[in-house]
Amino acid sequence: MIKVSVVVPVYNAGPYLERSAPSLLHQSLGPQAYEVVYVNDGSTDGSAGRLERLASKYAHVRVIHQENSGWPGKPRNVGVRAARGEYVQFVDQDDELTPGALDRLYRMAVRNGSDIVMGRTVGTMQGPHSLYKRDVERCSVEDTPLMESLTPHKMFRRAFLLEHGIEFPEGRVRLEDQLFMARAYVRAKTVSILGSHPCYVWNRREDGGNNSAGATTPEAYYGHLRSVVEAVKEGTAPGPLQDFLLRRSYRVELLRPVTEPRVLQRTGADLERHFEVVRKMAVECYPPGVREGLPALTRLRATLLEDGRLDSLVELARRVRAVRPQVTVDGMRWRDGRLLISATIGMVRPDGGPLTLVERHGRLLLDPVLLDGIEGAEEWEVPHPLAYARGELLVHDTGRDQWWFPDADMVPRTEPLGGGRHRVVVSGEAAVDPRTLSTEPCLRDGTYEVWAYGQLLGVGRRPRFAASDGFAPALPPALVG
Repeated sequence: MIKVSVVVPVYNAGPYLERSAPSLLHQSLGPQAYEVVYVNDGSTDGSAGRLERLASKYAHVRVIHQENSGWPGKPRNVGVRAARGEYVQFVDQDDELTPGALDRLYRMAVRNGSDIVMGRTVGTMQGPHSLYKRDVERCSVEDTPLMESLTPHKMFRRAFLLEHGIEFPEGRVRLEDQLFMARAYVRAKTVSILGSHPCYVWNRREDGGNNSAGATTPEAYYGHLRSVVEAVKEGTAPGPLQDFLLRRSYRVELLRPVTEPRVLQRTGADLERHFEVVRKMAVECYPPGVREGLPALTRLRATLLEDGRLDSLVELARRVRAVRPQVTVDGMRWRDGRLLISATIGMVRPDGGPLTLVERHGRLLLDPVLLDGIEGAEEWEVPHPLAYARGELLVHDTGRDQWWFPDADMVPRTEPLGGGRHRVVVSGEAAVDPRTLSTEPCLRDGTYEVWAYGQLLGVGRRPRFAASDGFAPALPPALVG
């Protein structure tokens, strides 16, 4: 029985095939239990010969050749249709799987009857992602922010894809991964997340070959984003869930051209062109509940966009760009072999004052100093100051470029400053246990950094801890095991 089919689209992969192949060919699941299906999309650099040599040497390798289609969509679809496995795992030609990835992902899939299993990703193209803080046996878009992970490098039940006709768009289609994942998420009854072990390794190619972003126009790009929005709408009814699922594309894709740094990099007709394209889409495609559920500053940007205030968006971006995080280490000590770090994360304005909320006539208003003189931003009310507020402490293995989430209890709260002024902070304690933080029995020798992440009032920052934060460089070592 073939449990898993690994589908790999290939186009002019060159020597990167040799780097990727060993991790795919020697999975602990065993060669009788899985197959690797390479789909050669009309390569012209000798990749076809490399693939045939792999197939002649390894019985669990299959190679399909086809004429060039342009992008990975068609070869992935061909691979799914040809696959013999119960589950399908998508892998790009220059990436790798960790040795036990297929076994762990498949066991989780079978245990839960999962339609999708998301394995933790690491590597030179992947920063930390809070979705993978821990294992989640069963979840769905109704209770977990799955739309924050829209890459397809996951394991899918093949029958689920075929039953619902979930395929990648074929040809040179932007945001094809997002469209595929949107269609899959809204139809998946059970999604599982394997966060305790790295599974997928994203590799950055020295020649820049990972980047599929050729020249495009804002009209074309956002035309493809409209397809993603429609996919969400087709799979959900109007209401809170649909609004929740659409907020990611509004916040990340639609607001990008009118948010720093992009809105400060473009000028003249180019800036106005992008502005008009995204404004038109905001008004035509997104229900009002999408905007209203955004955090304070993001909701302000959305309102300025829909009201046609480009100059205000530019000035707001100039000011918010200079907002910086403020991390205070409130305490640090060893206890029972664990390093306990207590910290508070806040935000400060360019002038050094805290980013505040001000009480006025029974309402909380976003920092009047920050917004002073910005047309359309006067007395910007913040009815839910803790919306989307969160904070985390992270440990970065600098040698292997891996990120780990220690056990932490970080709670957002409003802190009174006097005179009707408040600030939003996240504070709490994280426990760094060298024996259990990583997937190995203990952390390996190396350099580890502690970072903080704060998302407050729509401003997100990720600073590294430094001595100036109160981080004690002279903390004595401890024997932990």
